[in-house]
Amino acid sequence: MKEQNFKNHSKFVIGFHGVVFFAIMALLIGSIINLVNSSDDNLYLSSLLVLTSFILLFLFFFSRAFALKAQDRAIKVEENLRHYLLTGKPLSNKLSVRQIIGLRFASDEEFPALAEKAVAENLSEKEIKKTVKNWKPDIYRV
Repeated sequence: MKEQNFKNHSKFVIGFHGVVFFAIMALLIGSIINLVNSSDDNLYLSSLLVLTSFILLFLFFFSRAFALKAQDRAIKVEENLRHYLLTGKPLSNKLSVRQIIGLRFASDEEFPALAEKAVAENLSEKEIKKTVKNWKPDIYRV
């Protein structure tokens, strides 16, 4: 596996982000075309197919959003504990969750100073990641 860094740390899962999304969109478009071209006898079934397609699309987005929210909460607690172990103080409550998520890639040596800099300069998650000199990989984030 290649060493993780700022340029390659994001993940794209072809089966989920590509195949499943494309399949749901094809189903949605096909079901709408079917509904438009359906006769009165098939109107109910065609509308159920469109409804099912929308339900699958919402499930696709919400399943990802809920999983990321749970991971974000875990990262916030982990990084707060790491900061406490390194400095004896919890992370500043002025840091946003997105900033804390950016800080997780900083090595232990640069983490406390970068956390202070992020508060002082109100750095974005992306700016924090770009500032990291010694990248600590997070290979478990999906």
